[in-house]
Amino acid sequence: MRHWLMKTEPSTFSVDDLAAARGQTTGWDGVRNFQARNMLRDEMRRGDQAFLYYSS
Repeated sequence: MRHWLMKTEPSTFSVDDLAAARGQTTGWDGVRNFQARNMLRDEMRRGDQAFLYYSS
């Protein structure tokens, strides 16, 4: 199991949005950094844990 640090802005995606999502899971789109996008696509697996924090 891997651990991931995820960053978002509360106005874009909030914990309330995640709680309201079906199965409390969602896709992550709008990733601008190609290295981050590739890691999400190629290395993140079901069962991995993520820590979500907000930046402003």
